Amino acid sequence: MKNEKEILKWLDDALSSTEIEDLKQSDSLQTLDKIAYYASKMEAPQVDAQEAFAAFTARNQSKKETKVRTLNFKTGFKVAAVLVVLLTSSYFLFFNNIQTFETQIAQTKTFNLPDDSEVILNSDSKITFNDKKWDDQRNLTLDGEAFFKVKKGKTFSVRTDAGIITVLGTQFNVKKRNKYFEVNCYEGLVSVSYKNQIVKLPPGKTFRIINDAIEGVQDLNAKNPSWIQEESSFDRVPLNQVIAELERQYDLKIKTRNLDTTKLFTGSFTHKDQNIALQAITIPLKLSYKMEGKTVIFYNYDEK
Repeated sequence: MKNEKEILKWLDDALSSTEIEDLKQSDSLQTLDKIAYYASKMEAPQVDAQEAFAAFTARNQSKKETKVRTLNFKTGFKVAAVLVVLLTSSYFLFFNNIQTFETQIAQTKTFNLPDDSEVILNSDSKITFNDKKWDDQRNLTLDGEAFFKVKKGKTFSVRTDAGIITVLGTQFNVKKRNKYFEVNCYEGLVSVSYKNQIVKLPPGKTFRIINDAIEGVQDLNAKNPSWIQEESSFDRVPLNQVIAELERQYDLKIKTRNLDTTKLFTGSFTHKDQNIALQAITIPLKLSYKMEGKTVIFYNYDEK
C-alpha cells in the first residue's frame, strides 16, 4: 500500500472495491492480515494518562537529538507483524492461568489441585481450571469422568455440559459421556444442579441421566468407583454405553451386528485383560464376538 492513509482505511474496513482488488494483487495483504488478526486479540492496558505523560516528558527532555531514519512501509509491515506476535505470545505466557489435565485412551492420571484436593482422571477425559483464581473460586470444568477427594473449604464446583456438582468437602465421582451423566457420592453431601432442579446426594446415593431421562439406581456399597481398581462396573446400563467404555479402556473399535444396543447390562469388566473383558460382556448377554485387527464384532450367539 502506498501511504498511511490507505493503511488506516484498510484497518477500518473503509477501502473501496477497486482499492481492495488492487490490494489482493500486492504482496502486502498477507502481512496486513496477520497484523489485523493478532491486534484484534490484544487488549489495551490500563494507563494513568497524566502519569504516563509526565514520564514521557521527563524522558524526552533527557534524550539527545538522534538521527531519524526512514523505514519503508513494506519493511514496516513485517516488523509490526513480528512485534504483535511477540507481544501476544508474551501476554499468554504471563497472563494465561488456565490449567489443563487430560488423559488419552486406556490412560488414567492422578494429580492435586491448588488446595491439595486430589483428582483421579479416567481415560479419555479432560479437566480445566483457573489457577490464579482458585483460592477465591474453586471451580473446574470436566469433560469425561473423574473421582474427587475434596479438601474442606470454600464451595467446590464441577461444571459439565449436563449439570453442575457442588460440594464443600467430600468424595464423589462424576461421569459425563455422550448421552450419559452420573454422579456418585461416597462421603459428605453432594449437590447436583440439573436443568431446573437441584438434587442432594448423601453417601451411597447416585444421580443418573441417560438420554435426558432420570434413571433410578441402587445404593452404592463401595468406598470409591471401581475403575480406580482397574475395573468398570455397571448397574442396568445400556449396552452402547458399556461398549463405549470398552473402547476407551482398550483402544478398540467395536461394531455390532443385528443387536439391540439399548439392552441393559449389569456386570463388570477388567482393564487388565482384553479377552477376559470381552467375555465378561458377551457371555452374560449370550453374545459372541470376533476380532478383525483392532475391530471387534459383537453378534448373537446363535448367528452363523
